[in-house]
Amino acid sequence: MQRNWANVGQDLDAQGSAVLADLISREECRAIARLYSHDDCFRSRVVMARHGFGRGEYKYFRYPLPDLIAELRTSIYPHLVPIANRWNKAMGIDIRYPETHGEFLERCHAAGQTKPTPLLLQYEEGDYNCLHQDLYGEHVFPLQVAILLSEPGKDFEGGEFVMTEQRPRMQSRPEVVPLRQGSGVVFAVHHRPVAGTRGVYRVNLRHGVSRVRSGRRHTVGIIFHDSK
Repeated sequence: MQRNWANVGQDLDAQGSAVLADLISREECRAIARLYSHDDCFRSRVVMARHGFGRGEYKYFRYPLPDLIAELRTSIYPHLVPIANRWNKAMGIDIRYPETHGEFLERCHAAGQTKPTPLLLQYEEGDYNCLHQDLYGEHVFPLQVAILLSEPGKDFEGGEFVMTEQRPRMQSRPEVVPLRQGSGVVFAVHHRPVAGTRGVYRVNLRHGVSRVRSGRRHTVGIIFHDSK
């Protein structure tokens, strides 16, 4: 995957997120979004309002994953491993991640985390996603990717990707990440290291989606750890 991953790492270090422009084509976006009506591709469906997660819904893919989703998961992971390991070292966390995604999945599955976590989200007018973290078990890869499948200004209005960062003894800092169709954002799942005057400390991050003002918005989430 041709990309300046050093710049991605710098952006992640600076604000906990980085835009991955033009990850997939418009045709691939449309093809993934159309899968939403094919229930045989998914292992479960979640209606957000029933659980206090917001409004809208999403479906978790089942194994085997669609080829493009599986390829993205496998090809992006190795570029994020050095960042994840560097962050853990800086925060004094002993966990280190293997070089390949297959090795990491073996670790997840050995701990009983065998259900795939990539998901397809659908938002209609008035829908939104509350701020949250995608933690599914003991083994959590600290970075994940969300790819916008719909075209802003044409398919929908509103529905911005939002992150908040909570530093110790400070109010939360919001960040809105503008995305184009086919572009993604890689971001911290839980926390990240920040250098302070007394050394490195952890900041806590959450992510969500603002209210969709009109239209329909589809996003695919690439989470690298599996769940129980």
